Amino acid sequence: MKAVRLYDYGGPENLKYEDGVPEPALSDDSVLVETSAASVNPIDWKIRSGARQMDFPLKLPAILGRDVSGVVRAVGRNIRTFKPGDRVLAFAEATYAERVAVEGSILTHLPEGSNLVDSAAIPLIALTGDQLVRLAARAHPGQTLLVSGALGSVGRAAVHTAKKLGVKVIAGVRARQLAEARTLGVSDTVALDDDSAIAALAMVDGVADTVGGETAARLFGKVKNGGQFGYASVFPDGVSKLNPTVTVTRVFARPDASKVREFADDIRDGTFLLPISRRMPLRDAGEAHALAQRGGAGKIILVCRD
Repeated sequence: MKAVRLYDYGGPENLKYEDGVPEPALSDDSVLVETSAASVNPIDWKIRSGARQMDFPLKLPAILGRDVSGVVRAVGRNIRTFKPGDRVLAFAEATYAERVAVEGSILTHLPEGSNLVDSAAIPLIALTGDQLVRLAARAHPGQTLLVSGALGSVGRAAVHTAKKLGVKVIAGVRARQLAEARTLGVSDTVALDDDSAIAALAMVDGVADTVGGETAARLFGKVKNGGQFGYASVFPDGVSKLNPTVTVTRVFARPDASKVREFADDIRDGTFLLPISRRMPLRDAGEAHALAQRGGAGKIILVCRD
């Protein structure tokens, strides 16, 4: 099969598009998916560069990618809920490839009316955003939660989950993005690049941070005593000591097929918007990584067809 493989940590040029790559083995409890599309996430280029080697060690050569949408081609003998021809979606592994083996327990059917290619953008960002709010920030109905980077893919998913929970959401974005952030239907907005706006912000019950760095440090000071600070990126060393009553929790997305399906349903029904900036062929994965790593590229889909 054709796939993109990484032989050495480093730049995007290290991603090699190859033919003749061995197909993944199909176990009794897995499903063989013919990939329609994968997507590029920040964790992909961070793993490729070696920056996250400690958290996510690779056995090289490796196939990257966590999102996959496609069509079932074969099923293991213990699989009862999927059959060849089904359109499916999953938060999986090694998805920069024409075929992906996925455990049946983490696979979901794609709802009727959904775009098969664009749906590849959903799994990782949906699970990260959802679990950032529910498990890391531990948001509850009636609370006030600030979501930083609210117009990013993970930020949008976090806002969506929080609103469905009945949480009052403050969308944290750049000053030039305030008008767009208001279209998310949030309770309020704040400019994260305006120190005076952050200083004037009332204390909140929690923060769901997707930005990290100095922004995270500033927002930590706006959490009430006993509150929650959940983050998905980088939290500066030593900041948590400024208020030991605030619980700081990092989120690592866990597979949850039902939640992926829920987000897919919401996109189909128009209640959740996930913008996609580019659709590129799988063979251009290196170029896609370069764009993503430079920042500001938006969500990129890798289409697995020549």
